Amino acid sequence: MIPVLDANADTLHGFFDRDLPPVVTVDPGTTVRFRTLDSGWSAGPHTGGERERVPEHAPGMGHALTGPVAVRGARPGMVLEVRIDDVVPAAWGTTYAGARRTAWNARLGIEQPAVLAWEIDVVAGTARNQHGQSVATRPFLGVIGMPPAEAGRHSTVPPRWHGGNLDCRELVAGSTLYLPIPVDGALLSVGDGHAAQGDGEVSGTAIECPMDRVDLTLGLRDRLFGNLPLTTPVARTPAGWVTMGLGDDLDEAAADAMDAMLDVLVALHGVGRSDALALASVAVDLRVTQVANQTFGVHAVLPPGAVRG
Repeated sequence: MIPVLDANADTLHGFFDRDLPPVVTVDPGTTVRFRTLDSGWSAGPHTGGERERVPEHAPGMGHALTGPVAVRGARPGMVLEVRIDDVVPAAWGTTYAGARRTAWNARLGIEQPAVLAWEIDVVAGTARNQHGQSVATRPFLGVIGMPPAEAGRHSTVPPRWHGGNLDCRELVAGSTLYLPIPVDGALLSVGDGHAAQGDGEVSGTAIECPMDRVDLTLGLRDRLFGNLPLTTPVARTPAGWVTMGLGDDLDEAAADAMDAMLDVLVALHGVGRSDALALASVAVDLRVTQVANQTFGVHAVLPPGAVRG
């Protein structure tokens, strides 16, 4: 039987902390099943007014995370391989816009908050809101990450080079995410389920939903490519190779994403970096991952078969 981590008092936390004891320790190659709350610790669907929270919620906490899971043999400098085998959302979710005053909302003229309450049909792969509008679902986890090496509690909001609140919509079932390991044991925590999200996550939220089942197979690597150390999240997804850049602005994030993509092209095709950049200019897409999380995200996508030979 595979380990199953329910979202309860034993597993839930709203921060990253290297000193938080793991709830389970597994060997590399083990599949772990997670159940997660929505990011806001909700006890049920939104019905208007103040939302009811689960008893484990405490004011000031970040995203509701399930974990952490330790992987035997994981050491800083190694690569954690997270194979995303299955992602099954619950039957409801919520999207918010204009919930707080920000420069982004002011620039867009958003003066009134809006709440979309969604009913999710898992079998049909659709979500329908209270206004009768429907969208296709494409579920993924917004947060897959490990704690920083520095002691103390760390916010779940900003994405980091070792994962966290990445909000990359390409991390669907069938993807494998590669993360640099910052601490012994890796100490992986996950949460922030999204039933659907556009690139950018422009209101600050997706269809925020619990996940009834998330199956992740955890492995270890010394390196992703040759002797090159991994310095930012990289994934192999149904959309192709994805490299993620993070920065204080979109320019910095885009440069980091492209820097990592050049490493991928060099490794895959045996070219120099200048040739890799030329190839990227005709075969790689740069996309805004999210603008919602204090640190901006951009991901570069190399579609399958885009470069042959």
